[in-house]
Amino acid sequence: MAGIFKAYDVRGLYPEQLNEDIARKVGLVFRAALDESELARNPSVVVSRDMRPHSKPLQDALVDGLLTSGLNVVDIGLATTPTNYFAVGHLKSAGGIQVTASHNPAEYNGLKFSRHGARPVSGDHGIPLLEKLVERGDFEKARTRGTLITQDLGEAYSDHVLSFLNPGTRNLSLKVVVDAANGMGGTYRPYLERLGIELVPLYFELDGSFPNHEANPLKLENLRDLSKLVITEGADLGISFDGDADRAAFIDQNGEPVGSDLVTALIGGELLERAPGSHVVYDLRSSRAVAEYIAERGGVPIRERVGHSFIKATLRRNNGIFGGELAGHYYFRDNYYADCALMAVVEMLNLLRDRKASMSEVVAPLMRYAKSPEINFTVEDKAGKIAELAERYADAEIDYLDGITVQYPSWWFNVRPSNTEPYLRLVLEAANHADLAEHREELESLLGSPE
Repeated sequence: MAGIFKAYDVRGLYPEQLNEDIARKVGLVFRAALDESELARNPSVVVSRDMRPHSKPLQDALVDGLLTSGLNVVDIGLATTPTNYFAVGHLKSAGGIQVTASHNPAEYNGLKFSRHGARPVSGDHGIPLLEKLVERGDFEKARTRGTLITQDLGEAYSDHVLSFLNPGTRNLSLKVVVDAANGMGGTYRPYLERLGIELVPLYFELDGSFPNHEANPLKLENLRDLSKLVITEGADLGISFDGDADRAAFIDQNGEPVGSDLVTALIGGELLERAPGSHVVYDLRSSRAVAEYIAERGGVPIRERVGHSFIKATLRRNNGIFGGELAGHYYFRDNYYADCALMAVVEMLNLLRDRKASMSEVVAPLMRYAKSPEINFTVEDKAGKIAELAERYADAEIDYLDGITVQYPSWWFNVRPSNTEPYLRLVLEAANHADLAEHREELESLLGSPE
């Protein structure tokens, strides 16, 4: 079990690290991470899975553990992670578990958890507690075994997501190429076909071996086929989903990727027209243009550390309208504060149709600075290196919200430690590409060779 209990989920190689025995044990202890008052109202857990061949046996073992612990289980079958979140909120269940390894390669699998209202399972009473209980074998069998029911929520979820489509712009047809990467995004086809677009599907066949490319839209090499097809088809937009379809990346009509931080700004600006003065949460790796744009659109930008549990908590606490992360997660107040890639697609279509402009045209006002991608450096003494950076840039504005952020008037950078790997991750931004290159070279001399 070593190392499979991560900051936000359980993830590991199947069957060496994560197998049916461990899945059943997690099911037996999951009750401990749930709210007792919610359990008293509705002692049920929503369970679903992705398309990996070992997801079904893992789900079966997990469900057996949950039932043995006395919890009821609502099995919604093969589903995306956002569908699981929706089901937890829609059914007012005490929690939910999705069997998936998201964007990881075929030999991995995992478990994603949520509490009532699609809240993350986090903090000391979350995944660390589950790990401790599993390790010490603290399993309590209920006197009465729980009840298992199966339920199809496809229509309810479709109606929910499509309710945000602006009906006044449906007649403006857009040609959209969508790359499902052989992942769960392929199950979105019926919903996409109801969006009033000319859909060009790419790699929609469910295949947990990922025969065409890794289901990770953060890596540019995984967007090449999509970019080529957008150009070949003369499409207006390209969209790439990750393995469990909770993240989306966008490509403009020229085949150029659009930064997810800028997508956060664009969707946030669109939603602010319906809810003026609302809060919009963005992760601290985002371009300065994001906060500037949100403020210009009459919103209140809130900078937050990386991680869905932090973004969701801040969004909920401030009753924010929307939040986004550089990784391509987009969170909506009207979706139980949970992430939903399909809702991001709907809002992007609303924006393009409302403005009657191309994707590159709506992004252009946000292209204010030169920015790097996230760059990994292998560093054993992470805390020591961060302290060294603080001393080196002591004349800057510095904060430690997540790792270290160093800000000067014309440029800034963030270096944060990975939760699971011996990496420090760098993002930097400058006024222009020449300054960016200069500062990047300077930082690499301090951090070492990038991975």
